[in-house]
Amino acid sequence: MTAVAALRPVLLALGLGLAVSAPAAGAEPAPLREDAHIDGRLLAAAIGDEIRRNCPTISERRWVVRAEALKLYNRAIALGHTRRSIEAYLDDPEARAAMERRRDAWLAANGVVAGDADSYCRAGLREIDQGSYLGSLMRVD
Repeated sequence: MTAVAALRPVLLALGLGLAVSAPAAGAEPAPLREDAHIDGRLLAAAIGDEIRRNCPTISERRWVVRAEALKLYNRAIALGHTRRSIEAYLDDPEARAAMERRRDAWLAANGVVAGDADSYCRAGLREIDQGSYLGSLMRVD
């Protein structure tokens, strides 16, 4: 399961019942993939998920990830998206495949080699040490 797919139930469950103002009726929101903030955060989640699945000494900061998922859900609602459109985006196989390609490109550009747990750990530790958004989603066990 990809990070985007893993976030799906969190985004939907945490967002139920939250009232957030939306754009005027009739205004069609831009596709979620075009929102740089949402897209960048989902990419970071996908990268972090791949790191934690391949590095035995790094795990997710579960409550931080959930809080961030709620923020993304609220942003999408504020942009005019419905629960259904958010769910459709998270379930879209083309969007998922595109996110996985971008995740894999980031990992390769940052010295990660498939099958080499140490390379995943190095990348994860570097992000944690730098205090990046990606690093904030992970912790050392």
